[in-house]
Amino acid sequence: MIKIFKVILPVLILCITFSVQGQDSKLAEQYYLDGEYEKAAVIYKKLSVASNATDYFFDRYVDCLAELEEFEEAEKELKSALKKNPKRFQLYVTYGGLFERQGKPDEALAQYQKAIKKIPADRFLTVKLANAFMAETKYDLAAQTFEAGAKMLNDDQIFSYNLGDLYRRKGEPDKMVENYLNSLKGNAGRLRSIQTLFQRYLDLEDYEELQGQLYARIQDYPKTTVYIELLSWSFIQQKDYASALQQTKALDMRLGENGARPFQLAGIAFEAGDFATAVAGYDYIIQKGPQGAFYIDAKKELLAAKRIELTESFDYSEDQLRTLELEYRQFLDEFGESRLTANIVAELADLQAYYLNDLDKAIQLLTRLIEFPGIKPITLAEGKISLADFYLMKGEIWEATLLYSQVDKAFEEDMVGHEARFRNAKLAYFNGDFQWAQTQFDVLKASTSKLISNDALDLSIFILDNLGLDTTTAALEKYAQADLLVFQNKFDEAKVTLDSIRSTFPGHSLEDDVLFTEANIEMKKRNFIKAAELFSKIVDDHPDEIRADNALKELAEIQELHLNDIEAAKNNYEKLFIEYSGSTFAVEARKNYRRLRGDDI
Repeated sequence: MIKIFKVILPVLILCITFSVQGQDSKLAEQYYLDGEYEKAAVIYKKLSVASNATDYFFDRYVDCLAELEEFEEAEKELKSALKKNPKRFQLYVTYGGLFERQGKPDEALAQYQKAIKKIPADRFLTVKLANAFMAETKYDLAAQTFEAGAKMLNDDQIFSYNLGDLYRRKGEPDKMVENYLNSLKGNAGRLRSIQTLFQRYLDLEDYEELQGQLYARIQDYPKTTVYIELLSWSFIQQKDYASALQQTKALDMRLGENGARPFQLAGIAFEAGDFATAVAGYDYIIQKGPQGAFYIDAKKELLAAKRIELTESFDYSEDQLRTLELEYRQFLDEFGESRLTANIVAELADLQAYYLNDLDKAIQLLTRLIEFPGIKPITLAEGKISLADFYLMKGEIWEATLLYSQVDKAFEEDMVGHEARFRNAKLAYFNGDFQWAQTQFDVLKASTSKLISNDALDLSIFILDNLGLDTTTAALEKYAQADLLVFQNKFDEAKVTLDSIRSTFPGHSLEDDVLFTEANIEMKKRNFIKAAELFSKIVDDHPDEIRADNALKELAEIQELHLNDIEAAKNNYEKLFIEYSGSTFAVEARKNYRRLRGDDI
């Protein structure tokens, strides 16, 4: 029992001591904040002695004496503390601060320099003194401390990272960059943290300074590959993917790697819409030969990049499309048609159906695809939906609805099932079965897919808005037929049907919808000026109809992306989120407006 008491007693005394010190510290702090420096000084002196000369309490004590203008007493305390512990170099910073408060800058500087000169070859003491200077925002003196410490330790890189942080605080990006790069030379593991710092603190124009320093270092230290990595990264931050690829390829060749870096960079360029750089990156990997780890994937991605680059340019010829079709064929000849190449088969079918108008070829391809042994269920479902679309384009309604229904049943709660159900409902709409179609659209409004939900909502409102306005549904049936003809790329027939609605049902509420469909036909035909005119007519003549916000969105996008009329696009984005604030497009319109205005989003 006595032994246990002997163990517990010191612990209890220690806990009581800490508790009392904590209370005293709070009381002293309150006195200090209230300007009662005399009372605060008494407690801080007591705490400083009790805590074995803790810097914080001692500095507070000296500060209180200075506030009371007891400068001689403060100086006496500082000299005594330095005599007891000459290695408390940070006290020279407190000493210098005391002289500054007395208007004696020369004496203050002498104390600061004395501290720096006394620094031994000790990393911890160097950092502690530099931090003391930094706490007083004396960054130049902190820099001198690090430089002196590096010299004493005979290591010019040891404090490079600290100096980088220091110059970051000072707002000197050139020196910040220089020192962070110095720190990388001996510790490449810091690359990620330094990239994060550059991303956070460098302005776009500062990247030129970074790149200039990196080029110089690559020349001076050709074997230090971390600088090439960082250079490539810096180009990515500027969205200069071509220059980034150039550096990545150089690094791949220098290290004799397997193409992983260029493959990743090509993917980044692809996602950013720089398809030319993506194509160049995938080409580089393919040139390494079939034995490469990324050979097949690079070939797949190369085809996807070429397809999107060509079709999204809206400026392609049939010869270019046929050349791309041939490349897809060559890929399938090399690797065969199977579950492993199903995505390539599907892409080729899309190219044939939507751009080359070879529906029979597309249908044959996808008919084979859905029979591939071991094909993934989701790939099978997507293939069936595309095949159903192609049958619908060809006018084979029964085949289309059968396939949509199969996917809907197999994936009732999944996104792909919702997509199939939506398309089946739209097929019913094309056929004039409006009641059933609207029931399905109403269900799909709750879909987790925002795109499906919005489209279902639009069509549900559209049917409700136009159903029952006449004694018959004749006008709506004709419009649905025109919609189907557009889907089938039968644009001339669609236009004839739309014109018949105007002549047969003058003044009908479908007028804005007819204009909207005509505008979409012009979009598909790449007649952007004509499409813009039609969308503009909807906005001007039918501002209160349900197509007005859709038309305004399409008009702004045409002006921005195809007509290069940025000011008009900006004005229309603004009009969309102000005058149609309840539109599903309002949030995106606001973002686009701010982006075109030059805001940092």
